Amino acid sequence: MKGATMRANIGDRIVIGGHRVGQPERACEVVEVRHPDGEPPYVVRWGDTGHEDLFVPGPDAAVVRTGQEPV
Repeated sequence: MKGATMRANIGDRIVIGGHRVGQPERACEVVEVRHPDGEPPYVVRWGDTGHEDLFVPGPDAAVVRTGQEPV
């Protein structure tokens, strides 16, 4: 069975959990969506560096919609 496809919109945040004990999560803001259906890849701006990058989220990433907090 195929997993659900991630979808995001401009302004959404993508949060990636730390991969090691004590490593903080990392977050970025979606600044450009390349596909009309909202699927990756995305151009994102990383919150910790301000760097913009083309990003394809992995299974450890979650989309936080604009105006919502993670559950």
